[in-house]
Amino acid sequence: MVDNKIILKGCKVTKKFRGLTAVLAVDFEIPQGSIYGLIGPNGAGKSTLFNMVTRYLPLTDGEIYYRGHRIDASSTTRINRMGIARSFQIAKPFHELSVYENVYVGALFGCDGERDPQKVAWESLELTGLNEMAQYRASTLSVGNLRKLEIARAVATRPELLLADEPCAGLNATETEEMMNILRTLQKRGITIWLVEHDMRAVMSISENVIVLDAGVKIADGPPDIVSNDPRVIEAYLGKEYTPRAV
Repeated sequence: MVDNKIILKGCKVTKKFRGLTAVLAVDFEIPQGSIYGLIGPNGAGKSTLFNMVTRYLPLTDGEIYYRGHRIDASSTTRINRMGIARSFQIAKPFHELSVYENVYVGALFGCDGERDPQKVAWESLELTGLNEMAQYRASTLSVGNLRKLEIARAVATRPELLLADEPCAGLNATETEEMMNILRTLQKRGITIWLVEHDMRAVMSISENVIVLDAGVKIADGPPDIVSNDPRVIEAYLGKEYTPRAV
């Protein structure tokens, strides 16, 4: 059962690049223990929003809170040590290192407190189904396994909140279902997940709630069945030919 305590909160979060407004006054609340979706057209501001949460980009305006503590002025390293991890849309492993070594590097950093990096690394590999490929060079992995490695490296930092940026990009239907199962397993382990994904079947099936951005503005926030029937969402993203799900 999902704990309704809010783990991450944003108030009027805004990012401007000179004359371009990428994200405008977006509010959000992510409940602890949930899987929350974030969707929208290309260029809607989804990755920019994730970059602000993890401090890869500074805010132009607004505030972000993690467990009630303001974090928008913290460093990326400090945010990770507090318990927030990020997987990226484009996987960039250490290609000449093994799969295990890539994940071990993640296990050396991350959430504050005592840890056994070797144990953490192996647990992360097992959770993502990469344990049998531990000694493979990262450069030899398929797209699907690179996606798993990106998640494994993030999980090895022992997060309480995982921001997953398009983990199913480039995957076939079978690989996508495997990734969804990995995310469900992580949720059962107590990790809250905020998910950006373009595969509507996947994101609508796994998310308890979905935020929709269009041109940097939040146009919807609610359960998948409600959001997928919202005329503004259909017009901006799903397309007029989209058949809404039954409510």
